[in-house]
Amino acid sequence: MSNSDFAQLPFDLAEFADNPEPRCPVLLLLDNSGSMRGEKIEGLNAALTHFKDDLTNDPLAAARCEVAVVSFGPVREVMDFTSAYNFVPPYLKAEQDTPLGAAVVHGLEMLKRRKEVIRQGGIGLYRPWVFLITDGAPTDSWQRAAEEIKRGEESKAFAFFSVGVQGADMNMLRRLSHRDPLMLSGLKFRELFQWLSASLKSVSQSTPGDKVSLSSPASWAEV
Repeated sequence: MSNSDFAQLPFDLAEFADNPEPRCPVLLLLDNSGSMRGEKIEGLNAALTHFKDDLTNDPLAAARCEVAVVSFGPVREVMDFTSAYNFVPPYLKAEQDTPLGAAVVHGLEMLKRRKEVIRQGGIGLYRPWVFLITDGAPTDSWQRAAEEIKRGEESKAFAFFSVGVQGADMNMLRRLSHRDPLMLSGLKFRELFQWLSASLKSVSQSTPGDKVSLSSPASWAEV
C-alpha cells in the first residue's frame, strides 16, 4: 500500500494497514464500588499492571489482543479498545455504589461498535472475551444485561466470564450468565490476570474460529 493510499483510508481503518493481524477484543468490566476499598482495589490495580506486562512480553498476543476497561461505581468508560502495547493500566479508586447492569450494557455496546470497525477493516476476528469482576450485588437492574449476555453467548458474539471477589452475590452471577461464575481465592488478582494473559496468548496463536483448550483456573479460583 502506498502512502497516498494509506492517507485516503478512513481514520478508524488506517490502523489495520499498519497492523493487519486478526484481533481479539478483551473487555474488562471492573467493580470499583465502595466495598472494594483497601486491599481489594489495591490488588486489582497491581494485577492490571502485571497483565499489561505479561501480554506485551508476547509479540503475537500484543499485536492481536485489544483491551478496553469499563469501571462501575459509577459506570465509567475508562479506556476504549486499544492494542496491548498502548494499553495503560488504570489506577482505580473505590468510590460509590455497584451499577453492574448498566456497566455490562455499556460495555457490550462498546464491543459491538469495535467489532463492526474490525469487520470493516477486512481482518480476522477472534471471539471476544468479556471479563466481569465484582465483590458485591448490583444496585441497579441487571435483567437487561442478563438478556444481552444470553443472546451474545448463544450467537457466539462473545464469551462472558464472571469472577466474584469476597462478598459477591454469586447467586446473581449464576443468573447473569449461563457460564458458572468463579470465586476468587482470597486476593489472588495477580494469579487471575496471569491466567487471563496466558489464555489470551494461547488464543492468539490459534486461527480465528478454532477451539482453544484453556488451563484450569485452580491457581486463583475456588474450584
